[in-house]
Amino acid sequence: MTSTTDRDVAEEQAAQRLLTALRTRQACAPVRDLIGAVDLPAAYRVQERLTAGRVAGGATIVGRKIGLTSDAVQQQMGVDQPDFGVLFDDMAYDDGALVPTDTLLQPKAEAEIGFVLSEDLADGDLGLAQIRGAVAYGVPAIEICDSRIDGWDIAFADTVADNASSGVYVLGTVRKTLDEFDPVDTTMSMVINGEEVSTGTGAACLGDPLNAVAWLAKAARDFGEPLRAGQVILSGALGPMRPLASGDEVTVEIGGLGSVGARFS
Repeated sequence: MTSTTDRDVAEEQAAQRLLTALRTRQACAPVRDLIGAVDLPAAYRVQERLTAGRVAGGATIVGRKIGLTSDAVQQQMGVDQPDFGVLFDDMAYDDGALVPTDTLLQPKAEAEIGFVLSEDLADGDLGLAQIRGAVAYGVPAIEICDSRIDGWDIAFADTVADNASSGVYVLGTVRKTLDEFDPVDTTMSMVINGEEVSTGTGAACLGDPLNAVAWLAKAARDFGEPLRAGQVILSGALGPMRPLASGDEVTVEIGGLGSVGARFS
């Protein structure tokens, strides 16, 4: 039987392995050898250690991201639920920005809807009606996923511990309220260097991106850090992710919401 002390040591070793990879820009071995491949509580405790390390280094929490929102990806990972990670201020880029690839290890692009909250989601039933009322507006978004684990050799615990494989993100300038567009009815097209490489719909994200936000609101509250007004929520991919390389240019068009783009140096 593993003692609490042994567990704490293993989780701290996992966190330090990931923080070192982040700091040195050198991918590391998976952390499942330390915390197990599917131990969800342990993985989130490691993520909390990473978050504390980032905050101690001067980063500010500005929101959350939701991952593993498609049935296909969940089946691939052997899980039956999404996961979430933390968004920091130094992860955000403006529409049309030149994003330096030397800050990333193994980047892959996803097209998503981003939401900005106007109200806390800390109390109540956190049902869809409450979620809709708490969304100030939606924006087209590109999430650049990244993994500190060498070769994306990840099990569920690896990606959760590694801040849900977060990298950076880009938000569009078009802002629309939920009275102006319906997330579930959106269509998505992602183009890299002039070639369409990914398509999808709002329904591909847990049936409705607002379902994903509702799941996150409940999960975040359960973990003791509820979603707050002003935070950015990346609600999950609307289609398959695609790898990126230096020199690539990415444009995402989300029907009814607008476009967002970025270049990678």
